[in-house]
Amino acid sequence: MTPNEQQQYCLTPKQYQELLDNLSGLLKDKFSLEQEIREKTSQTNAEKAELFLELLELYDGLESLITALKYNPDNPRLMKRLPKSLTSLQNKLLTILKRRNVTLIEHSDSFPDYSVCKVVDREPRDDLEEKTITKIVRQGFWFKEKILRYLEVITSQRSNQSD
Repeated sequence: MTPNEQQQYCLTPKQYQELLDNLSGLLKDKFSLEQEIREKTSQTNAEKAELFLELLELYDGLESLITALKYNPDNPRLMKRLPKSLTSLQNKLLTILKRRNVTLIEHSDSFPDYSVCKVVDREPRDDLEEKTITKIVRQGFWFKEKILRYLEVITSQRSNQSD
């Protein structure tokens, strides 16, 4: 061994106690963080399981509807109820999303609000004012206060104007 390897460290009793206190504090922090990770993991797993159960309910509703349509394709009563059944499933999905802070972008104006709308196409319409929304292609959604997906719209354009 070299002289440097043989060197010993000498601590005063005060330094030794400070070192032990620091080590003890770090170990407490480590155990506390490990416990917090276990709790967060458990909570995340419970939330995932809840989401999966809700999605399975939606799946069951779709499966029931598909089966009914498959075996009774010409049933006028079933066809009459189809829009209501699909709306019910859509509302169930919106409820699942809302529980997770995902909500529809509410937009009732005739013209696009570019902070929440994205114009994806224009259509010639001389009967409407320029840039009037003629169709909502895809609904937009918020996630908390952030736009998750813009509201996609088609707007009018005078036929004598080009893009």
